[in-house]
Amino acid sequence: MGETIPIAVPRKGRPLESVLDRIADRLDVPELADDITSTLRHEKAVTKATVDPDEEDVYQRLADYSTVADPTAPEYTLLRDNRAGKPRRIVFDSVTIPLAGIEGAPDDAAIQLVGREEPFRSLRTHEFALGFDSADLVLEEVVELRPEPLNRIADVNARIDPSDTDVQVITGLGDTVYHTLLATPDVVPSTESVDRDFLEAYEGPLCIEPRYERLVQAVLGTRTLDGVEFRYPEEGREEEAAIADAGLGVYLTVTGSTARDHGLLLGEQLFPSETVLLENAAETTETVELVRSLLNGADLETELAVVDRAR
Repeated sequence: MGETIPIAVPRKGRPLESVLDRIADRLDVPELADDITSTLRHEKAVTKATVDPDEEDVYQRLADYSTVADPTAPEYTLLRDNRAGKPRRIVFDSVTIPLAGIEGAPDDAAIQLVGREEPFRSLRTHEFALGFDSADLVLEEVVELRPEPLNRIADVNARIDPSDTDVQVITGLGDTVYHTLLATPDVVPSTESVDRDFLEAYEGPLCIEPRYERLVQAVLGTRTLDGVEFRYPEEGREEEAAIADAGLGVYLTVTGSTARDHGLLLGEQLFPSETVLLENAAETTETVELVRSLLNGADLETELAVVDRAR
């Protein structure tokens, strides 16, 4: 077989499903994407004990999924889950997809999706030229902190120091949820909105997930955070409940129903959390550029505007 381009992808969850949807759409492999997604959703339910497994032994299930004669069929692996008892969870490992029939692609070329816990870091260490990961991790790892806020994913590249990493954001996949400002009614006067302007004058606790500290600093800007003290949920405690105790916080929301159940007001959507296509420019080849163009495109409904990549 000719050149196979490895692409780092998440091992499970919404980001991986978004990647599979994109691959299914651009490479016309919907059955493959559906097979991987349904397998992982079933295994997640098994881990959460909401369904009974077809085969009790996790190693037997892994063998059933991965022992196949077809070299292009998906393979899986085991990880320890963070749930009580840390059960073994079956997650995505890899799959090879030939590019035969794709315009401009050599007949013997292929891509290989390779599961990684943190794909962005795999690109930073030059293991991959292309990958998909949450835009959040880019903010948590490499964006420059400035007094002014960061409002859009499209502005992320401007804050990446090229001496720190060769990785750039190419496009988003449109699977957008938001880091949202949440507050209790007694913290925010009825005449004010729960937004950045309110935070400018606010002094006191702000409850966040510890791993989002640098992200929140980048998104809000260091000037806005003058007089703000970060608080963190106790281990095992629901984030919305901890924010309700602190009075103000930032957390990822989809519908906001859980926040409302805790008496929280939904404030400004501060920053979109979205799966993004990443590229390590130092590892680019002609075939990599072709694959990037296949996965990119203006057909996406995404928070990411057109990115001008500095080369």
